[in-house]
Amino acid sequence: MTAGAEGTSVLPAVAALTLAQKAGQLLMAGFDGLTANAHIERLIRERQLGGVILFRRNVASPAQVSRLCRQLQQINAEVSDIPLLIGIDQEGGMVMRIEDGMTPLPSPLAFQAAGNMADCRELTRICNAELAALGININFAPSFDVNNNPHNPVIGVRAYGEDVATVCDYAGAALAGIHDAGLAATAKHFPGHGDTDSDSHLGMPRVPHDRARLDAVELAPFRAAIAAGVDAVMSAHVAFPAVEPDPDTPATMSRAVLTGLLRDEMGFAGVVFTDCLEMDAVAKSRGAVAGAVAAFAAGADVLLISHTEARQHGFLDALAAGLADGSIDEAAVDAAVARILALKVRRAMHAWRTLPQDVAPLLDTPAARELSARVHRNAVQCVGEVALLDRSLPVLLITFEVRTRTEIDEVANGKHAQRRESLLVPLLAAGLAVTELPLPLAPSAAESAAVLQQAAGAAQIVVVSYNAVLHGAQCALIAALLQQQLWLLAGRLPYDLALAPAARGRLAAFANRPAALQALADVLLTGAH
Repeated sequence: MTAGAEGTSVLPAVAALTLAQKAGQLLMAGFDGLTANAHIERLIRERQLGGVILFRRNVASPAQVSRLCRQLQQINAEVSDIPLLIGIDQEGGMVMRIEDGMTPLPSPLAFQAAGNMADCRELTRICNAELAALGININFAPSFDVNNNPHNPVIGVRAYGEDVATVCDYAGAALAGIHDAGLAATAKHFPGHGDTDSDSHLGMPRVPHDRARLDAVELAPFRAAIAAGVDAVMSAHVAFPAVEPDPDTPATMSRAVLTGLLRDEMGFAGVVFTDCLEMDAVAKSRGAVAGAVAAFAAGADVLLISHTEARQHGFLDALAAGLADGSIDEAAVDAAVARILALKVRRAMHAWRTLPQDVAPLLDTPAARELSARVHRNAVQCVGEVALLDRSLPVLLITFEVRTRTEIDEVANGKHAQRRESLLVPLLAAGLAVTELPLPLAPSAAESAAVLQQAAGAAQIVVVSYNAVLHGAQCALIAALLQQQLWLLAGRLPYDLALAPAARGRLAAFANRPAALQALADVLLTGAH
């Protein structure tokens, strides 16, 4: 190979690569920084890294992300003719790594509430074309999970529906939109994370259903995704005993799941990504490095280690050792690398040098913003009659907010009028007198008592819940408020609305992002819906 080549649609043949170069293609790594730091540069220059995943820790603005992606590709081009995969979780709504300056994308569950598959496809296309302009070439979306468990703490509004047909329709429309934008798309979380009641970031959930049920529900959307030509599938750190007999082996590390089911039975020929191997379901059991080796042996192509440099190098070292002693089959490595290179060619990832350096004119255009606002407005779900807020009366706003960041929850930021994840902003903009009481997701008894004391004399009480059905203290506080003065707005899971059956208004927008909150405010103030 000639390092620094200008890029071509014909990448080097697998046979022309060294073992180290092949191994590097199998790893996707994350790092902490707004520019390429020594950590990621070492992986690219010394280990021939195949891919980089970006999180919010890598994001300050769209222009900065564009510069970062170009910088990463330029460093890589000095040592390799194979472009980097640069991936991100840009699902919409609650899971948006790049938000400011981009067209707002609703939560997946909001699209089915809005009820227009054409809008779903087009708005998804627009938002993914914006990613492509920044230099991102694979989106870890859409979710093909069926959200049929209201107590699921990790999927919820990240799914496109609560039944198979809806998920196939709307996730299929989103998949088409991503493909229309030229990005690689990823169906996740295979074989299905929807019917779980725990979070694989924190432990290993199990889906106990028999094979007939899995075929009818969990697997059906993934079959549709494969039929639609999805580029990649991401595995779930979830146990499926109907397929994998070892109850302690998650799908990510199960050959019965990734090879027997996904490859051999379902016929998927694309790239298999693992979910991050530093999630507790893997890292606290087998360990991230051993888990990565096991996932590769099970049939995964790209091993995702998102955080720790020692673990990233550790996997590459373990892979090299396994190839040397024969415990890892080089033919399996060759097959995985061939699939990865084919994806990079198919999605023209070599063309990163042709991307615009000034991305601002391409992002959040008036037409895109108008479509986004319409979809957000149409997605507002009202249960029963909704009384309008009286603009002449003060409002007590009780906001349950995230204070501990996870990969699926962003912490609230700012104070007062700068609190973007608060209904306070649009209500103040509309001229109402508002007092906000922000609370954690699980308020203490003292915090709840103080709120109830202040609410006792309030003329209008608006509560923005956040997954209240998963937090007993939140449920109890909502139940204790006077419903004659109460409006309940679900800030994430819509199932919260059942907690206040006699409220003056019950509304859901499937997210607490600014565009969703604006749509809720419009309904509360004008009835526009």
